Amino acid sequence: MNDDIGLPPGALEKQDPRDDATFYVQPRLVTHIDDRAIASLTNCYRELLPSGGVLLDLMSSWVSHLPDDVAYGEIIGHGMNAEELAANPRLTRWFIQDLNQNPTLELSDASVDAAMICVSIQYLQKPVAVLKEVARVLRSGAPIVISFSNRCFPTKAVAIWLGLDDSQRAQLVAYYLQNAGFKNIAGRQLIEDYEFGVSDPLTAIVARS
Repeated sequence: MNDDIGLPPGALEKQDPRDDATFYVQPRLVTHIDDRAIASLTNCYRELLPSGGVLLDLMSSWVSHLPDDVAYGEIIGHGMNAEELAANPRLTRWFIQDLNQNPTLELSDASVDAAMICVSIQYLQKPVAVLKEVARVLRSGAPIVISFSNRCFPTKAVAIWLGLDDSQRAQLVAYYLQNAGFKNIAGRQLIEDYEFGVSDPLTAIVARS
């Protein structure tokens, strides 16, 4: 499985080959980045995500890290655990889907104003197929914000992700987006002083449909 983008054989395989639904059957009502990293991501969302718009929170959980003082028209959540998604107060509606089995989104063309993938891109085994679907449902010029840290479930992250450092991971995410047809791809280092133990590292890759 290489998603037809020229990655080495096995690059998108995982240590744990079991069905992802088995892994995610237990809810994890925890945050996967610390408070300072969350605040930096919230500020990024405040800047980039249109108020009043329809948002797609892909690979979401019980929190979306959106600014509390900004109202959005609709927030569509996706994830792998119903209890987590039901606990998320920002989601207008949500759905369960294993994107590694089926990357097709049951959403209309050009129906979404912005999309987010928070600290989860490393788990996609068909990243370009999924991102092409995101591009399809986004309106022209709409942003996607993909954030990541140095934390993950290593047995569920794809092999290539585990072998890269943060700067190389940023290049990989940009490569995914480029192959999915996104434009104006740019990286943002949201937390730069993590080496001093102040916060988790956090990078965002932003692109436009």
